[in-house]
Amino acid sequence: MEKGKENHKGHCLILSYPIQGHINPMLQFAKRLRHKGVKITSVVIKFFRKTMQEFSGSSNISLEAISDGFDGGRAEAESSEAYLAQFRLVGIETLSELVEKHKTYSAVKCIIYDPFLSWGLDVAKKFGLVSAAFFTQSCAVDNIYYHVYKKELKLPLSDTEKFVNIPGLPVLESSYLPSFVYFHGSYPVAFEMILNQFQNLEKADWILINTFHKLEEEVIDCMAKFLPVKAISPTIPSMYLDKRLQDDKDYSLSVFKPITDVCMKWLNE
Repeated sequence: MEKGKENHKGHCLILSYPIQGHINPMLQFAKRLRHKGVKITSVVIKFFRKTMQEFSGSSNISLEAISDGFDGGRAEAESSEAYLAQFRLVGIETLSELVEKHKTYSAVKCIIYDPFLSWGLDVAKKFGLVSAAFFTQSCAVDNIYYHVYKKELKLPLSDTEKFVNIPGLPVLESSYLPSFVYFHGSYPVAFEMILNQFQNLEKADWILINTFHKLEEEVIDCMAKFLPVKAISPTIPSMYLDKRLQDDKDYSLSVFKPITDVCMKWLNE
């Protein structure tokens, strides 16, 4: 091995949407990959890196920043639509620069991206990298949204439509559907972002879902017939699960300052 070079199986970028509920499971999965000998770089936006409370996951996971076009915070954008459009434009550019940066040393081989940032796939394809979409919600929810995206579940639902039949799922009361579907039109920007997760998804090499097979066996097997779906959870620290990662008790990265004492007091009561 050349001096200064790491002995690893490959280099993977982890691109997550900058909210806690999306970052947590992706980082837990990243720690598992690192344990298997894969070099990991977690990619966050510049504003997030400046304001985050801590990054305690592991010195073996690097942290690098790209721009969303509003490095002073999302509030600088005129609207959610403007934010997402600018994030796509600038994000593609700065993520590409990050891949280029590593070409001479520890070249990137794979991008695991949050489908909320579907353009992560475009960057992977641009450089000929392996790509994997990481869905943080359950397979059942993703399956419902996918069938809406494919227009196989027509929206808005009619007033008389009390039940819906979606492949891989039992017959559901329409009121059991995600609120973005049942109350169609109530959250237009968020709903569009949800559906955009499935843009060009069939071009991804893998589709990773934050679930485990026995929990959602029927729907996973159904989706696997037309998409390269893989269940990869539970995505929680190893010491609360199988203890394969020594002393792994942290979720690694905090958007907010933890208020552990207050939360524990409330739980104990």
